[in-house]
Amino acid sequence: MERSETNVVISGLEIPFWDLVWFMVKLVLASIPALFILYAVFTLLGLFFGGFFHLLLTPPPL
Repeated sequence: MERSETNVVISGLEIPFWDLVWFMVKLVLASIPALFILYAVFTLLGLFFGGFFHLLLTPPPL
């Protein structure tokens, strides 16, 4: 099967203002769960590496 390439140029894009506002609101609402997931991942990584480096850098008890 032969693939043919087609170049597409978008010269103008007309989106009604309120449709664009509604899209941005949905985008913000969809990003909230993603922020919670990223927070949890970075918290776990911080706990792991913080404990690991504390273990490495703490002098042994006398």
